Amino acid sequence: MSTLDRLNGIRQRYDEVNDLIIQPDIASDHERYIRLHKEYKELKPIVEARDQYISLHNQIEEAQEVIKDGSDPEFVELAQIQLEEAKEYLEKLEEDIKWMLIPKDPEDSKNAVLEIRAGAGGDEASLFAGDLFRMYQRYIEGQGWKMELINANEGTVGGYKEIAVEVSGDDVYGVLKYESGVHRVQRVPSTESQGRVHTSAASVAILPEAEEVDVDLDEKDIRRDTFRSSGAGGQHVNKTESAIRLTHLPTGIVVECQDGRSQHKNLEQAMKVLRARLYDLEVQKHNDEVAQRRKTLVSTGDRSAKIRTYNFPQGRVTDHRIGLTVHNLNDVLNGDIQQFLDELKMAENTERLKEGSENFGA
Repeated sequence: MSTLDRLNGIRQRYDEVNDLIIQPDIASDHERYIRLHKEYKELKPIVEARDQYISLHNQIEEAQEVIKDGSDPEFVELAQIQLEEAKEYLEKLEEDIKWMLIPKDPEDSKNAVLEIRAGAGGDEASLFAGDLFRMYQRYIEGQGWKMELINANEGTVGGYKEIAVEVSGDDVYGVLKYESGVHRVQRVPSTESQGRVHTSAASVAILPEAEEVDVDLDEKDIRRDTFRSSGAGGQHVNKTESAIRLTHLPTGIVVECQDGRSQHKNLEQAMKVLRARLYDLEVQKHNDEVAQRRKTLVSTGDRSAKIRTYNFPQGRVTDHRIGLTVHNLNDVLNGDIQQFLDELKMAENTERLKEGSENFGA
């Protein structure tokens, strides 16, 4: 299929969506209207690029006809200038269109569950998990997204043994999905009297939010236990058995939620996380298959892979998947992670572009 054929197909869909969103029955269906309006916004820049693509091809043909005619030297000279400019613009536009036509991951537009767990390193790992949570919290606030606490288990000296939050907004999963994996910190703990650098770790999991229709959950496959909330004495800790523990018997996945003020709220949040984890298992299977084809580490979703190191003595952060090192550790821990996210997305899109290159051409 030629580039123009693909662009014309997108233009046809754009016109269909444009007609649909003004229909009264669509306008009254809030969820469908939002979905179509989002698609309309995503297709619009591609359609605009298509119009420019056609216009440049027309300019090139017109200039070539004038040059071929050759009857007016002044017109020929102007046509040659126009031809060179149009070809230059067209070359750049074709490159932009290639990126635009990379199929979007259908999961990208979903909200996400962000989970952080302290790993090796004891108290220092819990403190690092707390640092990571604050990093993401500041990034999320900067994006204008919403964040709701699902569950938190505080460390004995601060930070978190584990914490889970729901993040909602535009394309949350598509932006944050590259953060899944093991994050490692190298620094001198406050308890270290000899000034030796210790290495600790925390794992991050970004799970696409799953709707009930995405995951077929059978009640008989779930064991539900209640227990008293525990923690450092926060406002939600109480003496009633409002905390919920769900065990999914077929997979062994265990979810706990104790931050809500009621057992009903905790059950609702725990079910949401359980659905997300089960759905994520299927997403990761797909991602692993894709990653094997692309031979890239960016999109494997391997939660055991060491993806990033935060080195305090040198003030640097290194992402091992793409070999990117920055020397603004404090800024990164204050939420300035956009460069990593952009570079990781570019690396994955490059692989996807290679994968689909045989479908792109004149």
